[in-house]
Amino acid sequence: MVTDYSDVSGSADKLYVLIDDPNQIDLITPILPKELYLDLTRDNLAMIMHKAATKFNGVLAVAEEFNIPKGEIIAFGDDINDKEMLLKFGLGVAMSNAIDEIKMIADYVCDTNDNDGVAKWLEENLLRYGGN
Repeated sequence: MVTDYSDVSGSADKLYVLIDDPNQIDLITPILPKELYLDLTRDNLAMIMHKAATKFNGVLAVAEEFNIPKGEIIAFGDDINDKEMLLKFGLGVAMSNAIDEIKMIADYVCDTNDNDGVAKWLEENLLRYGGN
């Protein structure tokens, strides 16, 4: 089935498209309106969103509201939509079940999502040594 993405309107925050073949991205991307972008997850799920609607921009908006410098933020991630955060914030931590591209750019790799990786990393690296 072919869809014309030129009339993306309404109240949707995100469109999901299941891709049978990663090469289909080359067919979809050129017909997207210029304000939208596409990210492909490891499960061949394409997420189509507004260019400003990224995890990085969301965290950055909160950080700016509370005057938290980007360099003091730790980002955790496992898939391609986390890449910008891991690269642009102070520390990037990949889950051990992350895609290889994410593990390669991360400063650290922690346990899996299903095995409390974030909590374990925070305890081992921040809470144990940091705060009284």
